[in-house]
Amino acid sequence: MSSEYLLEVNNLTKRFPIKGGLFGREVGAVKAVNNVSFKIKKGETLGLVGESGCGKTTLGRCILRLLEPSSGEIIYNGRNILDFGPKEMRELRRKIQIIFQDPYASLNPRMTIGSILSEPLHIHNLFEGKKERQKRLYELLDQVQLPKDALNKYPHEFSGGQRQRVCIARALAVEPDFIVCDEPVSALDVSVQAQVINLLTDLQKDLGLTYLFIAHDLKVVEYISTKVAVMYLGNMVELAEASELYGDSKHPYTKALFSA
Repeated sequence: MSSEYLLEVNNLTKRFPIKGGLFGREVGAVKAVNNVSFKIKKGETLGLVGESGCGKTTLGRCILRLLEPSSGEIIYNGRNILDFGPKEMRELRRKIQIIFQDPYASLNPRMTIGSILSEPLHIHNLFEGKKERQKRLYELLDQVQLPKDALNKYPHEFSGGQRQRVCIARALAVEPDFIVCDEPVSALDVSVQAQVINLLTDLQKDLGLTYLFIAHDLKVVEYISTKVAVMYLGNMVELAEASELYGDSKHPYTKALFSA
């Protein structure tokens, strides 16, 4: 694999078995992701669009191995991560992160923001000294444009946009290279969406991040993406540069999606 590609997905498939009968035998399967392949270069954003239920989120979680793929390859920095054991995956978790769709559901309501942001630092044994850790927490808050006193507050004390900024800070805490953004603005007000999208764009430029940006809002995807992939019923039906896809899409489903 060329070193310019950070991630290469080859023929990835995820099947969910359908069980029935007296003994709960497998009587069929749903292919949520079916033989999908693509590449993402370092520093670029691949937008992933499609209707609800088309397999976008499943694909993102398979790449992170939050769900185990049924078959295929996930090549990250030249290595197939499906061959990784628990120790190697723990080390890889520092490099690949996710921002979930619902910022409130993905934050523990019993933990302060300081505890939430400190947790990944503890898990990966980063910044052993208390002063160093505190300095890192302040850096994270500054990166996502939140005040320092946010560390002592709880998630319910913030707006939806501020909570999503906390989720972004948590993803950045371990200094990743690649982030799966799983519909990170769909649960936010329209006025706040632009602020979060601009924040993600600025962070990408400053930190050299690579994104897989999952969304159903075509305008948002067009704005942030370098390339765009379209999924339909578990299949990737079209993949092209953002300007090319939005200007002259080829697949009938893509045309129907845009016209809707």
